[in-house]
Amino acid sequence: MATSPQQWTADDPQDAAQARSKLNVWPLDEHNAVLLNQVHPKEFQDATPHEEYDLIAIGSGAGGLVSSKQSARRGAKSAMISEHLAGGDCLNVGCVPSKALLRSAKAVAAVRDAAQFGVVIGGDISVDFAAVMKRVRYCRAKIAPADGHVGTEAAGTHVYQGRGVLTGANTVEVNGKTLKFKKCVIATGGRPTIPQNVPGLEEAPYITNEQLFNLEQLPPRMVVLGAGVIALEMAQCFALLGSNVTVINRSSRLFESKQGDAEAAAIIQKALESHGVTFLSNAKITKVTTIDAGCSESNKLPVMQVTVNDKQDLGCDCLLVAAGRSANVENMGLENAYVEYDLGKGIVVNDFGQSNTNPSIWGVGDCVADVPRLTHMSGEMAKMVVQNALAGDDWKLSSLVVPAVAYTEPEYATVGVVSQDAAAKQGLEVDVYRAGLEHNDRAICEGNNVGFCKILCKKGTDEIVGATIVAERAGEMINEVSLAIKNNIGLYAIGRNIHSYPTTGEAVMGCGVQYINSKLPRFD
Repeated sequence: MATSPQQWTADDPQDAAQARSKLNVWPLDEHNAVLLNQVHPKEFQDATPHEEYDLIAIGSGAGGLVSSKQSARRGAKSAMISEHLAGGDCLNVGCVPSKALLRSAKAVAAVRDAAQFGVVIGGDISVDFAAVMKRVRYCRAKIAPADGHVGTEAAGTHVYQGRGVLTGANTVEVNGKTLKFKKCVIATGGRPTIPQNVPGLEEAPYITNEQLFNLEQLPPRMVVLGAGVIALEMAQCFALLGSNVTVINRSSRLFESKQGDAEAAAIIQKALESHGVTFLSNAKITKVTTIDAGCSESNKLPVMQVTVNDKQDLGCDCLLVAAGRSANVENMGLENAYVEYDLGKGIVVNDFGQSNTNPSIWGVGDCVADVPRLTHMSGEMAKMVVQNALAGDDWKLSSLVVPAVAYTEPEYATVGVVSQDAAAKQGLEVDVYRAGLEHNDRAICEGNNVGFCKILCKKGTDEIVGATIVAERAGEMINEVSLAIKNNIGLYAIGRNIHSYPTTGEAVMGCGVQYINSKLPRFD
């Protein structure tokens, strides 16, 4: 097995400088040292290569980890190439740190709203932002061993730490070594999309989610470019923690570009506004002026002026660009391996996850064109690809039912066809069954009874084609609907299924009861 003779050491100036410049991770405290020792050990010693691997995964996020570990557990000769931080975006700059940060923000909201529950807290609420971020780093370090190199090797996978470049139809080079493979899974993920042709943006000290969780000071003024999931979650979070936050949305309302439910959009926007977020709709940044570039090493925040629609100037100390994602497919030798790809969108694969132009290559996750860019999608695609590539099976992308959640408060969860607008665009006629939370007993007791569950069925039937849920725990509720769609369980069965009382999940049952009631015989 590979070993790492040296460890990252907390507060060591040389280690700190290297972690900042090479890996974009700071401060190097005890928690970030634990993280890096797991996901990017110092002076890592690569494995001794097999003559040929059954499967090599290029990338070490969810897709690469699942592909390589599952292959090894089946007895295959497996390898994983990890260039940056194992665990990918999810562990390091996405799902994990954002949810840890949101938990602190929700604690602030709970304290502010405590009086409605008869709990009186004297004095002003203060937020220790340094302590908040330290907890974020602790949570990330706590979870890191699940994605770290030691655990991957323990599963039987050879780990190589470096950049993998395809050199032929069945070869990849890493750290000067040429590795041969029968199958290769490309799981290189994605990166934030930076808008082009905005004067001053390229030179400005903006940040993306890749730098956000390194912040050591709470920015007094934050401007968020974009209105997707990352943008909304972090806007609400930083507003609750004390920042003055403005969201720049190119559309006229939230979720418009994906034909999202208009009622859901209104509820989510109103909730964020109640926490201090300002929205500018039908808006775009037309100029960024850097007044003071700041200095990350001394924790001095920058000062910028953002011009919106050529007429409105906003001062900000943190410009968060959250305007979508682009696939990582450049400069990795895809042309050498005859792999078709679309720059920005990703690798082109068939319904089995296999390259159309090289049957030895498979794609997983955010680097693949036209698939949902979600961690659980990457993991599920990896399971599918391993089954198809190694077992000769025929699991299909088109069979996957993929829920998505924005972890705002309340949460916004969707699966399948999410609205009547979306259905109409697909030429699908639907019936919509809606159960609101205004009379849901659990939601009333929790003090958060604004929201709903909407389930869409093919017109005249109980065949579920999609759903939108807005609720405190919508992300948990949507799973029942996803299971029903995947297994062809109709809305009638959901209505007949006993749900625990009192739960907000009863709203899902409520849609089923509506369907049942619509079919009951009437007596005059």
